[in-house]
Amino acid sequence: MKILVTGFDPFNGEPTNPSIEAVKRLPDTIADAEIVKVTVPTIFVRSAELVRQAILDEQPDVVLSIGQAGGRSAITPELVAINLNDARVTDNAGLQPVDEPIQPDGPTAYFTQLPVKEMVDAMHEVGVPAAVSTTAGTFVCNHLMYQVQHQRAKEFPWLAAGFMHIPYLPSQVIDKPGMPSMALADVVRGITAAITALVKGINAVDDGSPNE
Repeated sequence: MKILVTGFDPFNGEPTNPSIEAVKRLPDTIADAEIVKVTVPTIFVRSAELVRQAILDEQPDVVLSIGQAGGRSAITPELVAINLNDARVTDNAGLQPVDEPIQPDGPTAYFTQLPVKEMVDAMHEVGVPAAVSTTAGTFVCNHLMYQVQHQRAKEFPWLAAGFMHIPYLPSQVIDKPGMPSMALADVVRGITAAITALVKGINAVDDGSPNE
């Protein structure tokens, strides 16, 4: 199995983005699956274009995108992406779409193919706070999740895809009193456990056995 794991570059004036820092530190192999790591720009259309090209180049079985969600205290696999761009800040190209559909003729929402509850359970087992999320927001993270699902529906039917949000790093909240954070080592440990559960869950489906 090959898994394409993506992380974003810094945005909105932050000096770092924990998503790409965590992705870069993942093992090259997790649960016998090859991990391919890609940095994507925090730019609405360009992020999805780059991931589409990576899918064409790498032919992965799974795409797992990671993004920063300031204010969350746990790692949160996303259940659903919605067909809406509505940005409260500009992306890294200076764009700030408001109340715009991602795909004018696309469905209202796409659900992930990943076993998000099992991924959460696996993170709990290694002592990392985690929870299933039903809102990926309306910024570039949701945009990318939706677009990859749309690409799957139109071009890559074999693909399983999903998204996980992670908290700020401690260094990012020094000037943000009361804002939760998570140590990078814990984030990496959590993502690794989630990918292990992901591989087990997808293999179980492929084998025709129950996805527990």
